[in-house]
Amino acid sequence: MFEIDLGGGASLRPLQPWQATEFLAHMDRARESVNQWISWASRSTDLESATATLQKYADLLARGEGRILGIWLDGVLVGGVMAFGVHFGNAEVGCWLEPAGRGRGLITKAAAHLIGWLFGELGIHRVEWQCRPDNVASSNVARRLGLTHEGTLRANFPWQGVRYDSEVWAVLASEWSGLGKSADRASGTPASPVSGEPA
Repeated sequence: MFEIDLGGGASLRPLQPWQATEFLAHMDRARESVNQWISWASRSTDLESATATLQKYADLLARGEGRILGIWLDGVLVGGVMAFGVHFGNAEVGCWLEPAGRGRGLITKAAAHLIGWLFGELGIHRVEWQCRPDNVASSNVARRLGLTHEGTLRANFPWQGVRYDSEVWAVLASEWSGLGKSADRASGTPASPVSGEPA
């Protein structure tokens, strides 16, 4: 299993179904702060449902259609990044982070590694990052990663009985410069999860 040092006692590693107990404990800590952005936070409420969430991503990885990576800080799972929606050479990236991990640039660094994997290993042509306009921390991450704000989809994301707009940010393989300067300059603005995720 690989491990990427994110600095400051943080690391990025695969998050797999056999880690469902740890993932569930993390979700219990994070749920209140991330549930407004990411629906599987409210669906991963017991060991069975937490395992199912992680199995969904394991299946995506097996088919070459995505993956999920966890962020550990001082040995404790505090968040992660995921890729999904892989089709026609496109993919979407999302993230989440509990309050204990915020203000360290962890999402920016982790997302940069995931995007690099999508371009370098899967041969993806275009990566998207979608977030609600009121999730300013998430759009700030997209900006720091060098993604381009391409527009806003009106009322396209239904969640808890309300339809929300989604900002669409994207980067093409030909534009991607990797972790480099943009991720290293992470300002420490707390990152919230993006709104997109697989159904």
